[in-house]
Amino acid sequence: MCYYFYKKGNKGFTLIEVLIVVGIIAMLASIVILAVNPVRHFAKARNAQRWSNVNTILNAVHQYMVDNTGNLPSTIATSTQCANASNEICKTGASDCTGLVDLSVLTVNEIYLVSIPTDPTGASTNGTGYHIVKSANGRITVCAPHAELGDTISVTR
Repeated sequence: MCYYFYKKGNKGFTLIEVLIVVGIIAMLASIVILAVNPVRHFAKARNAQRWSNVNTILNAVHQYMVDNTGNLPSTIATSTQCANASNEICKTGASDCTGLVDLSVLTVNEIYLVSIPTDPTGASTNGTGYHIVKSANGRITVCAPHAELGDTISVTR
């Protein structure tokens, strides 16, 4: 029998092999990051929360109106433009509601709301980040002017 013995060289990867693998991993990682786009997903989640909050506020105002023979909270101003600084809703327990719409009648004894919802990205010191107006015909509009991704979040009833 004849045996052939090979002299085995160093075991390992060449520099080119390592660079190719690193390049492939970098391309795959960039594709995954672009496909997942966490910033966009977080913005969509915040907008979904805004839709929910706007509907919650509008439902509470509507229920208040039903329970009070069609009368709205007196602090809701008549306007044609929702996203106006003077139409922002005041936070529950705010130290000062000057220049803001005070809807504390909705949170008294927690009948309609426990507290007024606030914008998920934060709001001003005393404001919620949501605005409310009444049209000349008595329709109520609640909007979220800080919506992201170019969305318009506004509900009228």
